[in-house]
Amino acid sequence: MTGEVVVTGIGAVTCHGGGTDTLWRAMTAAGVRRPDEPADPLAVMDLPRINLVPDPDLRAARATRFAVAAAREALADAGLTGLSEAAVVLGSCMGEPGLNERGRGGAEWTAPFRLASATAAQLGLAGVAHDVGNACSAGGYALGMAYDMVRAGEADVLLVGGSDAYSRVALGCFNRLGAVDPDRCRPFETDRAGTVFAEGAGILVVESAAHAAARGAQARLTLAGSGWSCDAGHVTAPHEDGEQIVRAMREAVGPAGGAGAIGCVIPHGTGTRLGDEVESRALHRVFGERTPDLPLYSLKALLGHAGGASAALGAVAGALILREGHVPRNVPLREQDPACAVWLPQRTPVPLPRGRRRVLVNAYGFGGSNSSLVLEGAEA
Repeated sequence: MTGEVVVTGIGAVTCHGGGTDTLWRAMTAAGVRRPDEPADPLAVMDLPRINLVPDPDLRAARATRFAVAAAREALADAGLTGLSEAAVVLGSCMGEPGLNERGRGGAEWTAPFRLASATAAQLGLAGVAHDVGNACSAGGYALGMAYDMVRAGEADVLLVGGSDAYSRVALGCFNRLGAVDPDRCRPFETDRAGTVFAEGAGILVVESAAHAAARGAQARLTLAGSGWSCDAGHVTAPHEDGEQIVRAMREAVGPAGGAGAIGCVIPHGTGTRLGDEVESRALHRVFGERTPDLPLYSLKALLGHAGGASAALGAVAGALILREGHVPRNVPLREQDPACAVWLPQRTPVPLPRGRRRVLVNAYGFGGSNSSLVLEGAEA
């Protein structure tokens, strides 16, 4: 498979509101956001905490609504109108769960994993539609699929990303696992106590360079690498040796000094004790002595953990970092865990140096599904 894969448009919906401009303002403000409690009388659990998109209708098909809104923004950003044949590839943990969770069951059941086809239908797109359900790495796998589809000549232009919405079942399961932080999502902090989920969607327009050039689009971002792997170990926990997440990162950054060209990492880091430690050690193995000087941007500290949308939102955030040319300061840490010896800039933005305008995005999921991808920006 060959050929350059470019990113010509981005769109986002997060707990801070709709639009990539809103997301960038939140990133640069680096404010602390406390979790919401959904207005769901059947959410009977100790910690009904989640970062909700500011849309009060919990009975709607929210994941589809978020995906369509982000897709419309991405298409406008790409300057694409009248499109009819684009493919749609979307990752999600829970698909569209709300329709099946309105009560305690009933005669009707709707297939939850129909996000891609529902989004394509609302946008009038007649290309192939794929749903990807690799848990919290689903959005990363979706981007990897799109990368391969373009390079294999199976598609010239795609809408790709991820979307997840409030699910009573998912939140209840994480309560039973004891994996919800009662405070907020606090990756890499010493006393972190689990994660806090979030709603959201991130969508990118991905094209072959030839397709973009033929329509006169200026493509300043490239999807430059993708790596997948599987721990083939525990159902929920990452393998402590981190061997497979190292493998995914190395495949994404590529050989012959590829790691040296990375100027920022958007880690998976969810706030779980083992996961954050394993990823920190794996980063040291991939980047070696550079690791203490390599800035990480913890998007989940800002948004919470958007599940199957998290990698797609990470890619959108990476695209914004490359467009703006600097890594924003992180949401402040109260105390960084010494077992997570990585650099999370706290006080000021960090410029991307010349020759290192690449961002690595990591995403890991239950079942040991690991994905990494690399976005590259043009030199200023």
